[in-house]
Amino acid sequence: MFDHKEYIAALPRRPGVYRMFGAERELLYVGKARSLKDRVATYFAPRNVDPKVQALVQQITAIEVTVTNSETEALLLEYNLIKEHKPRFNVVLRDDKSFPYIHLDPRHAFPRLLFYRGPRTAPGRYFGPFPSAGAVRDTLNQLQKLFRIRNCRDSFFANRSRPCLQHQIGRCSAPCVGLITPAAYAQDIEAAVKVLEGRSEEVNAELAARMEEAGARLEFERAAQVRDQLAALKRIQAQQIVTAGAERDADVLVIVGAAGEYCISVMLVRGGRNLGTTSYFPRAALAEPDEALASFVMQYYADAEPPPEVFLGQALPDAAALAEALSSRVGQKIEVRHPVRGLAARWVDLTRDNAVQALRMRHAQRAGVEEMLAELTRALDLPEPPARLECFDISHTGGEGTVASCVVFGPEGPLKKEYRRFNITGVTPGDDYAALRQALERRYRHVRSGEVPAPDLLLIDGGAGQIAEVHEVLTALGFSDLTLVGVAKGPDRRPGQERLFVYGSPAAVVLEPHSPALRFIQRIRDEAHRFAITGHRRKRARRYNESVLEVVPGLGPAKRRALLKHFGGLQGVMRAGIADFTQVAGIGTTLARSLYDHLHPGS
Repeated sequence: MFDHKEYIAALPRRPGVYRMFGAERELLYVGKARSLKDRVATYFAPRNVDPKVQALVQQITAIEVTVTNSETEALLLEYNLIKEHKPRFNVVLRDDKSFPYIHLDPRHAFPRLLFYRGPRTAPGRYFGPFPSAGAVRDTLNQLQKLFRIRNCRDSFFANRSRPCLQHQIGRCSAPCVGLITPAAYAQDIEAAVKVLEGRSEEVNAELAARMEEAGARLEFERAAQVRDQLAALKRIQAQQIVTAGAERDADVLVIVGAAGEYCISVMLVRGGRNLGTTSYFPRAALAEPDEALASFVMQYYADAEPPPEVFLGQALPDAAALAEALSSRVGQKIEVRHPVRGLAARWVDLTRDNAVQALRMRHAQRAGVEEMLAELTRALDLPEPPARLECFDISHTGGEGTVASCVVFGPEGPLKKEYRRFNITGVTPGDDYAALRQALERRYRHVRSGEVPAPDLLLIDGGAGQIAEVHEVLTALGFSDLTLVGVAKGPDRRPGQERLFVYGSPAAVVLEPHSPALRFIQRIRDEAHRFAITGHRRKRARRYNESVLEVVPGLGPAKRRALLKHFGGLQGVMRAGIADFTQVAGIGTTLARSLYDHLHPGS
């Protein structure tokens, strides 16, 4: 039995880090303190009746401390320990992706701008970080519109004998075949870099001067091209929101919510322009808001370089230590503070509004899913609501390019990082039973080895025959007790007529057409179908070297070219909505909806 009184009595009143361990010597919690004695004592104080704290205290069998010379040292050590061990009761930033950047490698005679995520060790310049991958792609799309910078791979560039489609739709100056000189291309790259650095006004002046020079030399075509660049750049600038009087680089971080249910929103400001917000939901069962935000800041800047100013939604006791830790990491002064007036305070208010909205939406989504799960539990007579559900589907065209999908849902909705696709080989074309068997065997071998958690409920798109086949596979793999449900379409194949076949039950379960349980099952099944058919279409397009646009009924070559030119390529088309499609000449509402449904099946 751990004697906390004797242990606390021996602790010093010095800064440091404490580590709390459980019965199996597992690390439960890591914390920092200005005074180790006073901070550790608060966990065992009679007045501390917080249930989460009590849950931690009841599991503690040992505590170890490390004394440091300063609070800053304690902060850095705490961060390193949390990053390495990810203790169950600590704040953990669960999205382990690094932040996206734009990368420019100037070693090529005609360099390109690239989406980049990862350690910034390769030669060249990096611009960012950006709040999301979408923000990077939108920026690259705009820069390619403006400056016609190539986006092809070097191997593709080196083997061209004539301009590609990007040149034909006005997105590339075709340096691969000598349609632009290295000097002129370098000017465009330099202008794009200045835009990324927030120096757009300089680019405006340079473009205006180049337009006048071209006109004076009677190069009217070139002058018109530069004029169009200048007009497009000014349109983009006019769309930017929240512009500072000075070109400031800053990050704004605001936390809302309560312990165990925090939302932290981060707004990036570069060159005085708001690049948008991203919301995070860190696991923080015990931490107070100040502690959760400080811990998040250290983890957030593990890979991202902090800007000169970091604004927080509240004053932190650790602000000076955070500033010192970040400054020492990047080798320049970083200011960390809570602004109370001026533009920075308005940025904080805007970020807080986004955090509140994100948390509200998360609560609403969770409440909706919980209601659906509770109804599903009653309808299928389950002992408790399933915490993890999986659903499989098969997609092919006449037996060709067969792809199986597996989607995963939990109490918070889809777990997209855990989705998987399986390219099916070695089965008779069109044999969905064999394809499903192969996908299940491949998936549940990983489950059996402990690499993937087992689901509480497995959904299969099919009826009694499919689930009998599936149960045979699961039994061979040691999962005969898994709850297995087949979702069969009704006689007219319309939503609301589904019949549910639970393995081991003699009769099918038919739910009310608008019941929450049926809506949830439809959502999972449709998501599995969408994920499978998207993978199948991409596989087929690669095999036949065709565009996914070529198989849309009613979309001929002229309309495909018009779409690609309007949206700047296939990625832009994929991100567009029905209303966006109708802006393209020759595409009406009916064709726009057909195109959208084809590109986003099941949406």
